[in-house]
Amino acid sequence: MNYDGVSCAGGARCLPPACYNMPDAPTICPRMGAFTRKKNQMKKVLYVDMDNVLVDFQSGINRLPKELRERYRGNYDECPGIFALMDPLEGALAAYRELSGLFDTYILSTAPWHNPSAWSDKIMWVQRHLGDVAHKRLILSHHKDKNRGHFLIDDRPNNGARHFKGEIIKFGDKHYPDWDVPSYRDWDAVLAYLRTRQ
Repeated sequence: MNYDGVSCAGGARCLPPACYNMPDAPTICPRMGAFTRKKNQMKKVLYVDMDNVLVDFQSGINRLPKELRERYRGNYDECPGIFALMDPLEGALAAYRELSGLFDTYILSTAPWHNPSAWSDKIMWVQRHLGDVAHKRLILSHHKDKNRGHFLIDDRPNNGARHFKGEIIKFGDKHYPDWDVPSYRDWDAVLAYLRTRQ
């Protein structure tokens, strides 16, 4: 059967209501704006870190007044408000949107324990830059290995990332001698790999 969709506000091709219960109809999520796999097929679970993966941490440091840069040197993540100042990394937002159509995708990040503003700043960053595509998909944890899933994109082995039970996709080219996992230098490389792993 031909499932001709109609365009919705988000630009997605949505199925006419008469097709929703057809046994072989593709399943869609209008909020995500992407077709998923066949009905009743579970998508693989993907977690994406924030700092230096979705978010350009250095951009927040660069926006700090000189006095705060000096005071928090070496501990910038403890500086109140810094996470509200950060830009997305190049290609990160488009990549997250695409991956949300291919996988059951969540943001899995850590917020500094002694910086309460980081917790609220991270959710506001996600709301501002990703909107509905990441609605209620932010998980803040100091124990990333407690989350079950197929993939974790992260730039560091910290906060349980090294013990994640699924496949680690190391973002960026920073080397950790005791963390021997394949590295992907940017979002283009990550996407090229994950498109083959649905």
